[in-house]
Amino acid sequence: MIMKYYTYLALMLLAARCAFTQTNADEHEWKATVKVVDENGSPVAKASVKVGYYIKNTSVDIGGITDTNGIFVAVRTTSTFNYVEYALAFVIEKEGYYRTFSKCDLGLPYDASKWNPTITLLLKKIGKPIAMYAKWVNSEPAAFKKTGQPPIVFKKDIGYDLMVGDWIAPYGKGLTTDIIFTEEFNKKSVFDYDYKFTISFPNTGDGIQEFTVPDAEKGSGLRSPHEAPNDSYQSPMVRENFHHSDHTGKTDYDPNRNYFFRVRTVLDERGKVKSALYGKIYGDPLQMNFHYYLNPTPNSRNIEFDPKQNLLGGLEAFEQVRQP
Repeated sequence: MIMKYYTYLALMLLAARCAFTQTNADEHEWKATVKVVDENGSPVAKASVKVGYYIKNTSVDIGGITDTNGIFVAVRTTSTFNYVEYALAFVIEKEGYYRTFSKCDLGLPYDASKWNPTITLLLKKIGKPIAMYAKWVNSEPAAFKKTGQPPIVFKKDIGYDLMVGDWIAPYGKGLTTDIIFTEEFNKKSVFDYDYKFTISFPNTGDGIQEFTVPDAEKGSGLRSPHEAPNDSYQSPMVRENFHHSDHTGKTDYDPNRNYFFRVRTVLDERGKVKSALYGKIYGDPLQMNFHYYLNPTPNSRNIEFDPKQNLLGGLEAFEQVRQP
């Protein structure tokens, strides 16, 4: 676990590191104030904080714990000669909470305001992680392959079975349609095409809804809320991309999108949900690169996954889901 932490910290810093050379080695102080709060906005005391940085070619860190106000301050005087530690990486931990990562770029040249950042980071409590059906879907069925020379025109509907983790036959081994993916593609030339991607569901009451992850939560081990919402699910959901010969175009794709969904819904005689399964998706299915999680217990909206209890067995390494 310790090795994983230092590897992650080093990779975060390496991604943001920059070389800066000058004739004079000016020294400047940076001061990072870290405030750690819980999901109610209350300060979290006695949380472990590590602030990592580069000095020349070496990754080091300053560590400590937050005070009663959830505050930890890291200070260092550094030279801007050669490699400078202008990118800071933060790792926040406390027993009973999900670990949180973040980073901050100080930037060059030296700017007193930028070199004195105040960062507020959220620690989410570990609630009741459960066994779920979880898979990383990162390939599309052969029927969606856009091969050949234009003109290319097709419309394909393909169902996906979340409990089997595969497409519905004849495209896979799926048995029960939970989600229907529809692609419509009309390509007249390389720079003239229309593309529509639709997510729909077989049952009345099934649906999907988007959610965003606030900046303070993006580094949390648990990106989603602990529970899926009870209502406001929609079907269908449509995304469209196009580019036309008159140079107009649109790209409706965002890898940072996330979704709640409800499937296998059964309604009572009044049209109210009698039984349903809930889950979540990390990523945008438009590019067939996303993680999905399905809670198998009817009417339970808990979407806090225990990565040690994946109900989908036999997954390849590139299909494994390791986030809660």
